[in-house]
Amino acid sequence: MKNPLPKQSTSYWHDSVDLPRFDKLKETIKVDVGIVGTGMTGITAAYLLSKQGLKVCLIDAGLILNGTTGHTTAKITAQHGMIYDEFISHFGEENTKLYYEANIQAKNFIENIINENKINCHYTTEDAYLYTESENYITKLENEYKAYEKLNIKGELIDTVDLPFPIKKALKMSEQAHFHPLEYLKALLQACKENGVKIYEETRALNVEHNKHSTIITEDDHRIFCRYVIQASHYPFYDGTGFYPARMYADRSYIIACKTNKTVNNGMYINAETPTRSIRPIEINNEDLLLIGGDAHKTGQSNDPMISHYEALQQFAEKNFGLQEIVYRWSAQDLVTLDKIPYVGPVTKAQSNVFVATGFRKWGMTNSTNAALLIADLITEQDNPFKELFSPGRDIKADPSIRKIISYNTDVAKHLIKGKMERPEEDIETLEPNEACVTIVKGERAGVYKDADGRLHAVDTTCTHMGCEVQWNNAENTWDCPCHGSRYTYTGDILNGPAVKPLKKLVL
Repeated sequence: MKNPLPKQSTSYWHDSVDLPRFDKLKETIKVDVGIVGTGMTGITAAYLLSKQGLKVCLIDAGLILNGTTGHTTAKITAQHGMIYDEFISHFGEENTKLYYEANIQAKNFIENIINENKINCHYTTEDAYLYTESENYITKLENEYKAYEKLNIKGELIDTVDLPFPIKKALKMSEQAHFHPLEYLKALLQACKENGVKIYEETRALNVEHNKHSTIITEDDHRIFCRYVIQASHYPFYDGTGFYPARMYADRSYIIACKTNKTVNNGMYINAETPTRSIRPIEINNEDLLLIGGDAHKTGQSNDPMISHYEALQQFAEKNFGLQEIVYRWSAQDLVTLDKIPYVGPVTKAQSNVFVATGFRKWGMTNSTNAALLIADLITEQDNPFKELFSPGRDIKADPSIRKIISYNTDVAKHLIKGKMERPEEDIETLEPNEACVTIVKGERAGVYKDADGRLHAVDTTCTHMGCEVQWNNAENTWDCPCHGSRYTYTGDILNGPAVKPLKKLVL
């Protein structure tokens, strides 16, 4: 193709900001609140609680802001796809309105923080549009608009939008926004430091123990004694018999930042049908570009090579916008709960001082912010109207959750068994640089990668979380678990949990 994909996956957000670095935790410490994870949820919670005078520490297994928050489309919106009509049918108008209000509260909180602190993060107010190119989705959009009316959501059903291709219908949600998330969070991090928050990088949490105090145990066997633990680590590293692997799944999606002949001057867009196509304008180096995202699939599961998902976005950009150049490509991973509503609150009903915030379903800018606001209120014993809605211990509804839990866990079992039954016979000798294969090494199932210099790197392909067999991702050069979404580098180091131990290295 005349406009090739960049060779490496690199997030524009990371490439355009210098973030501070922090030391590794090298001793046992005692604080009021220990927060694991330095993304949007963790940093926002640390900011809120440190302002209240609590002693807070933030730790991350890798570098700060290197997870999902740094790989977003950065839309700040309560328009989370075509969900409000569905939510009303499953949870009723009152709970659905609470979901909307929680996300609008989060949007307003972000805007207020930016204004109060004069943060230069390219915050831009835009309308958000849910559109369709298919006659089959017009009635669905009309029903979604009726849900907007029931919930008093400021919106409008329209026939034309600022896209250079024809649509059948669109649903507008007014006065949403987008921004540069890492510039915003860099400013919040500075405020955290000024408030006395202790911040540590390359400090992996392995477990939580309970005695007189809750204690976070780190990989190097250091302790963080604290009154409260917040798991803001995307996937909970501590399950606490909450059975989270059985109650959600990991999804990957893809993003390209591109120069095009035709552009979008106003609005943020996402289609109603599948595969998903998300479109928003972005300014990079004083040029107007587009972020185009979508093509989601379960992590580690795809009928085609992973790079094909980027190629699908590339073809969409060429067809609809006249592609000139793709300047960045990156992917994101998020978690989807049984009923599509995040789990925010105590990890189990019996462990009220250990919190979880997960399952944001790719709408993390608002969902992570309202998670931080909710957990901060729970810790400081403030009333919060969203507590029951997001509670991880909420009652499972028969429709749709029971059917989904059976489906999710049947899928996990299928991939677990499939991986164990396969007898791979790929030949290491045929590998080209930057290619991998699955084969047998000394009787063990092994993943072997040849790097650009011709060196071979072999790992045991058994995921250290629950024993599924990882699959090769040729778009990111990673080993991905199809069961619960753990991801590893080609050398076996952890990129995404729930795994807390690396893949075993093998000697060829």
